Amino acid sequence: MTNAHSLFEEALILLGGAVVASPIFKKLGLGTVLGYLAAGVVIGPVMHLIRGAEDILGVAELGVVFLLFVIGLELKPSRLWQMRKDIFGLGMLQVGLSGATLSAICIVTGLLDWQGALVAGFGLALSSTAFALQILEDNGERSTKHGQRTFSLLLFQDLAIVPLLALIPLLARQQGDVAAPDRLQNFAIAIAVIVAVLVAGRYLLNPLFQVIARTGAREAMIAAALFVVMAAAVTVELAGLSMAMGSFLAGVMLSESSFRHELEADIEPFRGILLGLFFMAVGMSLDLQVIEQNWILVLVAVPAVMIVKALTIYAACRITGSSHNDAVKIAGLLQQGGEFGFVLFSAATAAFLFPPSTASLLIATVTLTMAATPLGVALVPFLLRDGPVEELDEDFEGAGSDVLIIGFSRFGQVAAQVLLASGRDVTIIDQSADRIRQAANFGFRIYFGDGTRKDVLRSAGVERAKIVAVCTQKKEITDRIVDLVLDEFPQTRLFVRAYDRVHLLSLQARGIDYGERETFEGGLKFGAKTLEGLGVDETTAVELADETRERDYARLALQAAEGITAGRDMLHTRPVNPEPLVKPRKREEQD
Repeated sequence: MTNAHSLFEEALILLGGAVVASPIFKKLGLGTVLGYLAAGVVIGPVMHLIRGAEDILGVAELGVVFLLFVIGLELKPSRLWQMRKDIFGLGMLQVGLSGATLSAICIVTGLLDWQGALVAGFGLALSSTAFALQILEDNGERSTKHGQRTFSLLLFQDLAIVPLLALIPLLARQQGDVAAPDRLQNFAIAIAVIVAVLVAGRYLLNPLFQVIARTGAREAMIAAALFVVMAAAVTVELAGLSMAMGSFLAGVMLSESSFRHELEADIEPFRGILLGLFFMAVGMSLDLQVIEQNWILVLVAVPAVMIVKALTIYAACRITGSSHNDAVKIAGLLQQGGEFGFVLFSAATAAFLFPPSTASLLIATVTLTMAATPLGVALVPFLLRDGPVEELDEDFEGAGSDVLIIGFSRFGQVAAQVLLASGRDVTIIDQSADRIRQAANFGFRIYFGDGTRKDVLRSAGVERAKIVAVCTQKKEITDRIVDLVLDEFPQTRLFVRAYDRVHLLSLQARGIDYGERETFEGGLKFGAKTLEGLGVDETTAVELADETRERDYARLALQAAEGITAGRDMLHTRPVNPEPLVKPRKREEQD
């Protein structure tokens, strides 16, 4: 009962720490990862509320395992094959550059001999899969080009842990523990296990889920999903590889399964909770005494490791074809040490490559680099370069029409079609050279110019225009143009494309003549067509769309007078009685 009660209290403390710290750090813009770390530091080494962080870390590593499984579900084998150059080319170059540089620093500074320096340097060259992917996911950048390259690097690092662990017995003080034939045998076993996991995923898992799905037992599907992930992870770990690699392979094998989305939904809650627990356990494992005794060394080592890694990762990315901005983003994400470094340093200590105090110092350094990662990522925007903006000559010969359209995006193109169809002449200005060239291919005459400049508007004929139609995409650009026209050309009528409801209300408050949300009419049309698809006749569908439009305009007028929260009772939140809108049909008399 005592153990059960203690376990209950520890779970309560961990959940409470997550609930408090995560939203606070998220609100401060520092990210949930740093919040979990801070909670772990407070719970563990500061207040000593929970001891035994190593045990919690062992369980929490399942969060990383589930994360890699979910990522594997989103990567089809064909896509993985396309990434092979990034995985083995960029990945090998990055690990080689970072590991060699950090090892050389350890030797030159006299911190370690060459054997220990080699393990320490390449251990620090590995980055945290959990940290980097969580930040990518928080920022919605996992499917971007730099996000894909980041994942390729992390995947190679997961693979690199195998030869690095195999290298330790060769460098150990007591060599000969593992004979060459045994090492070859272990390697063959690892390859055989990977093949077995791939074959099982290809031919056994789908039939298994089909059988369970036929039973209709929801709990059995969840249990099966957890079983598959953990079985693949443990099987691969027994062969000397990382658990994350096994779960990733299982995910890839199920990426084309019809159960992919259901599996992802089943795993997601466990992934989120355990991943947060992992970060908290990392914070709890921080040895504050080691930091206190060697604070000068740690103070130098943490930024040194992050700077060296960032520079070498940037160099590797640039060499393999990344743009400056992508290389900076990748370097910012991967500048920290990784969780596999803990494994490598522990193995090196067991092999007497360096003393336990050195391992503790290295682990503390890795943990602090993890903690500093969100701050490092926050510096990335300051290092990005604005792409070169191509400019054309501002030639407004022949400009000056009843309507001046500013911005020829998709919204402006559709509006221009209506005006041109009526026989009206339209003057169009845009600041995108590419858009102007594309429009010219279809016979449009568009003038290059910045609509936020008074001289450009005057040259484009704003003083002769009866209506200025602002169709720009960005809210801040639209607001600047509206303010300029209202201040400098108050006699001109302003028709403006609004980003959303709030933006439209702010534009109306400024005094524009007409505004329309960019997706409003399209949404009404889409809803009407959906009704028709459900069997409602076209007339009724159009009447319902018209009624929705009128109701929305009335609510908009009310909000303009009383604030954005007004008119909530005018929103449809549940099906309504259609009698006032649909004429009752006469029942056919039956004979």
